[in-house]
Amino acid sequence: MRQLVLDLPAEKPQTMDSFVVGANAELAQLMQQLLQRAPNSLDERFVYLWGEAGAGKTHLLRALAQADTARYLQSNAPIDAFDYAGDLLYLLDDCHKLAPDTQIAAFNLFNQVRELGGCLVTSGPVAPAALTVREDLRTRLGWGLIYQVHGLSDDDKIAALTQTANARGLALSPGVLPYLLTHFARDMRSLSAMLDALDAYSLETKRPITLPLLRELLQRND
Repeated sequence: MRQLVLDLPAEKPQTMDSFVVGANAELAQLMQQLLQRAPNSLDERFVYLWGEAGAGKTHLLRALAQADTARYLQSNAPIDAFDYAGDLLYLLDDCHKLAPDTQIAAFNLFNQVRELGGCLVTSGPVAPAALTVREDLRTRLGWGLIYQVHGLSDDDKIAALTQTANARGLALSPGVLPYLLTHFARDMRSLSAMLDALDAYSLETKRPITLPLLRELLQRND
């Protein structure tokens, strides 16, 4: 499988509208509630998302980060970024990458959210019990709701890309998308970026989007 570096426009914002739901219908509904409601009105204070790389965990957290009351925290954020700042929607991505001192700050944030209000959504690659973090933080990551974010099947990915292409008026020859899935990165962000690249290359070369055009573009970026 090729991992290509494409000359593409700036990365598009990750939103709930652009999240392909697949087998995550219940989770997507909860995320919409978190996005639309004030933190102090939510039934759950803590939500943990886990799943394989590319399943959509970061996409969901970045979509939630568009809320006015949200604070998005990457694992390498400064310690003071974890200071409690009121009744907010705190979003902590990649918990397994937290440094030891940052784990302490995250532990303190959990306690303050529980005592003072707010909502904390966290993510990691495995369920809380399997995380390699300090025990007291691992316990708190298991508070509240725990959801596995299920990756999309190949059929789901082809359906989503086909829908995107149709909405943009792009005509894709048969075989283009199945070939793309077996010869390129398989996460939806990369696949969507390649669809953008194919559109631009088709316009540049004044040729339809066919399997030969896709192969040519892949070879040019190999």
